[in-house]
Amino acid sequence: MTVLDIRFFPDPVLKLKTKPISVFDKTLKKVLDDMAETMYDASGVGLAAPQVGILQKICVIDVSEKRNDLLFFINPEIIKKDGKVPSEEGCLSIPGYRDTIDRSNNVVVRAQDLKGDFFELDAEGLLSICAQHEIDHLDGVLFIDRLSRLKRDLFKKWLKKQQESK
Repeated sequence: MTVLDIRFFPDPVLKLKTKPISVFDKTLKKVLDDMAETMYDASGVGLAAPQVGILQKICVIDVSEKRNDLLFFINPEIIKKDGKVPSEEGCLSIPGYRDTIDRSNNVVVRAQDLKGDFFELDAEGLLSICAQHEIDHLDGVLFIDRLSRLKRDLFKKWLKKQQESK
């Protein structure tokens, strides 16, 4: 497996929408394995394809403490949301920045597996939050896009300081 280069904000690829997967083959499996390796290497709990410069509708998630419950999501979509919970989030594409946004506490995700078969996953808590975060990436949405105007202004100031200190 290969550790891929993570794209960092404001890389324009992070704002692009992804294309659905229609071919389920060894190449797709290799890309997902490489994404998982990259996520684990960066100590993340999820990684979406645009974060490594791939404009395909795929993401990987592992929120387990032992890092042994890897989930592949191909062409995922949220088909049901329930409840609201404040979520302190960070992003591998915006290292060092965290903020709180509202997410649904429970979601049902419909996706395909490596064979192209559809499945549904009822997710709650951290898995729900992570799924929403990664699926947002597939639509060109970053968690900072969900911040209030005031928090977004604070983020811009933070980002400017980061860029000036380089």
